[in-house]
Amino acid sequence: MRKHLCIPYSVFLVLFVVAPIFIMLFYAFTDAENHLTLDNFALIFTDITVLSAALASVSVALVATLICLLIAYPVAYILARSGIKRQNALLILFITPMWINFVMRINALKEFFGLINLLDKSPYINTIIGMVYDFLPFMILPLYTTLLKMDKNLIEASYDLGAGKFTTFVQVILPMSMPGIVSGITMVFMPAMTNYVVSDILGRSQITILGKLIENYFMQTNWNAGAAISMLLLAIMFVSTWLTGGFKDDGAQAARGGLW
Repeated sequence: MRKHLCIPYSVFLVLFVVAPIFIMLFYAFTDAENHLTLDNFALIFTDITVLSAALASVSVALVATLICLLIAYPVAYILARSGIKRQNALLILFITPMWINFVMRINALKEFFGLINLLDKSPYINTIIGMVYDFLPFMILPLYTTLLKMDKNLIEASYDLGAGKFTTFVQVILPMSMPGIVSGITMVFMPAMTNYVVSDILGRSQITILGKLIENYFMQTNWNAGAAISMLLLAIMFVSTWLTGGFKDDGAQAARGGLW
């Protein structure tokens, strides 16, 4: 009986996950006449438009991810370790913006930039601010969860062995929080590379990132090139997720190694 309950879920996966991926694979490895070709992938590494969009995407995503990490880590640490009452209420304050429509939030930020005369000065900085504003909760949540589950005995043992606060943080706390850091980086970096709505609204379409380029290819009926870029990004996401999966059980082990 329980197996039958999986049927709707399996049908949903096939129709809306597996089938679209196979369709994208078909377009990525074929040309306009449906002949097998690798020219679509060659275009990614030879076309200056694609390369410039990739460079802009990586730079925006890298800076936004770094800023999110620098802001989110102390916030998550304070919420998880300081013993503040009503921690859940404070956490909700940080994730409440996620309940509001994404486009409405970005347009509200656009209006705010207009009020302080910032909108026309630097599309690049505006885009990064928008990315940080949008993805910061996705960095806070995994860090908070990881730091909340941290073994306090290891921290106390570090202090008992004579380690100071800085040494304890570097050799115990930081390694134990690596799963949250890696998870947060994964959840912020890859989406930031393709979230062209932020660059369109806050950057006044003056910055073309890979997500916008994919849209342009599909709108110009060049589905093959758009599918190739999409599949490459999907492959990068899959590989990064697979590689970072090894950190799940390494945090405590690394901390113990540094401590003992």
